[in-house]
Amino acid sequence: MKFVSFLILIFMIQDYETQPYNLIKTYDDFEIRYYPSVAMVKTESSPGSEQNFRKLFQYISGSNESGLKIAMTTPVHTEKTEGKNKMAFVLPSSLKSPPSPKNKNVEIVRSKEAYFAAIQYGGYSNISKVKFYTDLLKKSLGQNGIKVNGSPIILGYNSPYKFFNRRNEIMIEVIINQ
Repeated sequence: MKFVSFLILIFMIQDYETQPYNLIKTYDDFEIRYYPSVAMVKTESSPGSEQNFRKLFQYISGSNESGLKIAMTTPVHTEKTEGKNKMAFVLPSSLKSPPSPKNKNVEIVRSKEAYFAAIQYGGYSNISKVKFYTDLLKKSLGQNGIKVNGSPIILGYNSPYKFFNRRNEIMIEVIINQ
């Protein structure tokens, strides 16, 4: 009975603030969205290191100059480039002046406002799903004459304890002629 209560609690606490965006256009496989600038906390490491989430989680858990505990938001941004794994948490919109991180490998940044193409998929994310949906998104963008202006970013919306109805996305910055 305690296990069932625990699972119910886990499902109930999945209500996080989500990074805002404006839906511009929906296609068969993907969407074009406009993302305004937001404050983020980010870090990076060399490939193979699994410390990025821990460093960011410590920051929002109070390992910052103010000792402030900061609410978790969604999505978690992950980017894998040659030689670097990058991860970022979007900071809550109510946090007007984010405290400085204690960890010198963590920084506060402001995302640039931009247009992105996004494709959604379910389940737990893995390397083969990321490759499949990145390739599908790039192919669909090419077929629709939309130019890519950046590298793929993996978005994760759920805690690892959510087993059903998981939401993941791949997004790529695009050039929109208006």
